[in-house]
Amino acid sequence: MIRANDATTLHLLGGPRVVSRGRQIGLPEGSKRLVAYVALHGRRVERRCLAEALWPGLDQHRAAGNLRSAVWRLGGCQVRVLLAEPTTIRLHRDVRVDVDDVCSWAQRVTAGRAGRRDLAMAPMALEALDLLPGWYDDWVDDQRERLRITLLQAIDALASVLVRENRCAEAVEAALAAVSVEPLRESAQRALIEAHIAEGNRCEAWRSYASYDRMLVRELGIHPSGDLLRLLRLERDEVQRDAAIGLRSAAGASSLRTWAATSAAS
Repeated sequence: MIRANDATTLHLLGGPRVVSRGRQIGLPEGSKRLVAYVALHGRRVERRCLAEALWPGLDQHRAAGNLRSAVWRLGGCQVRVLLAEPTTIRLHRDVRVDVDDVCSWAQRVTAGRAGRRDLAMAPMALEALDLLPGWYDDWVDDQRERLRITLLQAIDALASVLVRENRCAEAVEAALAAVSVEPLRESAQRALIEAHIAEGNRCEAWRSYASYDRMLVRELGIHPSGDLLRLLRLERDEVQRDAAIGLRSAAGASSLRTWAATSAAS
């Protein structure tokens, strides 16, 4: 995650804005889309591609002129955010991007390489769903959707890891976060049901399933997959089997005590 002492960080979550050594640095309005595009597309982009993407309705020469103006405006910024090269424009190597940090966290969790600190539900993971709010460019929508899927997969995985760590309450919290973002996503609902079962809240697990079933029928006219229902039925069968074993053990113990008492009396 982002460290508080990083010299310069570009915030695209709820941004864009730049924070340098604890101070917020204003970006020229006409340069914000340029900075965001470069940061979200590998940190280095060809000038021609930039001009076409940011000013798609203009001819090549006018778009290139707008690009030069946007780069020039950044010259008045108090920190160097972009570096202009003959054929490309790139993000300065010392500038961190909050989206990169969120994606790195998500990749570690999804790949099963999460450290102890990664298991804390990072608020920034949900803030990432607010990538560049109010921007409706096609390229922003594409990046927003990519990030949304990445984060939901990570949160699903996080809930499973927390269950294995016997941190069931945190697992429920993580799964609920994913469900709140995408209620129709079955993997998120599965993670929530598994967390409820691990926590011993079987009624909550069945209630979550029933609510999901009603929602799917109402919204899509379908039911959850058979795998999800089998998960609950297996858990129910295990509980019934354990209860039966417990009853037999109790009956056996009672018979043993009766035999012992009868033997002692005789």
